[in-house]
Amino acid sequence: MVFCPAMHPLLLTAILLVAPHWVIQNSGTTARLRGLSAVSDRVAWASGSGSTVLRTADGGATWQKLPITTDALDFRDIDAFDSQTAYVLSIGNGPLSRIYKTTDGGATWRLQFKNEDPKAFYDAMSFWDANHGIAVGDSIDGQFCIMTTENGGRIWKPVPASALPPALENEGAFAASGTNIAVTGKTQAWIGTGAARKTRVLRTTDRGRSWRVSNTPLVARSSAGIFSITFRDSKHGVVVGGDYTKEKEAVRNLAVTNDGGVTWTLVNGLSGYRSAVAYVPVTSASRQTSILVAVGPSGADYSTDDGRTWKQLEGPGFDTLSFVRSRVTGWPIGWAAGASGSIAKLIFSLNNGKGFRLGVVTSPDGVKPFPTSIGGVKRYEH
Repeated sequence: MVFCPAMHPLLLTAILLVAPHWVIQNSGTTARLRGLSAVSDRVAWASGSGSTVLRTADGGATWQKLPITTDALDFRDIDAFDSQTAYVLSIGNGPLSRIYKTTDGGATWRLQFKNEDPKAFYDAMSFWDANHGIAVGDSIDGQFCIMTTENGGRIWKPVPASALPPALENEGAFAASGTNIAVTGKTQAWIGTGAARKTRVLRTTDRGRSWRVSNTPLVARSSAGIFSITFRDSKHGVVVGGDYTKEKEAVRNLAVTNDGGVTWTLVNGLSGYRSAVAYVPVTSASRQTSILVAVGPSGADYSTDDGRTWKQLEGPGFDTLSFVRSRVTGWPIGWAAGASGSIAKLIFSLNNGKGFRLGVVTSPDGVKPFPTSIGGVKRYEH
């Protein structure tokens, strides 16, 4: 990769996504991977079925499987902060829903939370920082199930029902990618819901102490709703989803907001059901990124204008994705993961300083990636 320090940051932001490409990597597992957390251009963590947790420390050239428990768990979400510290969440009713934490690179894990409510089913978590986090589960008897931590997960406290709006019948969060909670700053968070008669977004500005809710125009039914939510700042956000039983259908499965999630506008443009969406971390001193990538089992799409228009990204489909900005080069680095242990790295590169290159690159294990053309599910699992 050739880095051009003299390039104006706004120009860099505008043309950065001319030619990224997928590099398919060998995960060493056949588990379905639905949790992913990129830490740096070298370090990333992934999680999935069969109690699978993976970690790479060499940019994905190799992935190490990390033992946690002999119990058969499905780890649908993982949140890492560096090469040593990560939280992982398993899904399921009652004691199947758990949260583990490591502080030594996965050598050992501490069980921090084990659900004892037979009706509860936790779906995802997210963190403002290494100490302050939030987890969400499906609603129980008309009440949302949300808990927070302020001490690195040592104690998880339920948010009282009095601080939350009532839940709709069967309303919950889909555990498909670990991305149905978005956080920004030190106190803001949003949660996307589905499986009910309406799709909605819960929002808090005080780190979960109080909540409000807004309707969205996404498709709503037992197998449909919001599967992923992302915000680039306190105002601009995107939700994606659809119906997971209709993977190639793109009907009312994308909406955007520019007022912090108070109102949502329906947008067309995705090429199928999408289980995860994320902003690509490309920023300058005067401009936040407006570039997004969305993935689903049938493929991927990208936007360069804050989600208003989309183009299909050539290559395979995935369940989840995660981006990070390289501290070494300043370039964005992303991974995506999905069925049968599939993992791919999304690479952005220059061609000898002359412009961005489109081409096939060989991964460390010799597998050719797909070139591109740009320059939980709850109780009804799929």
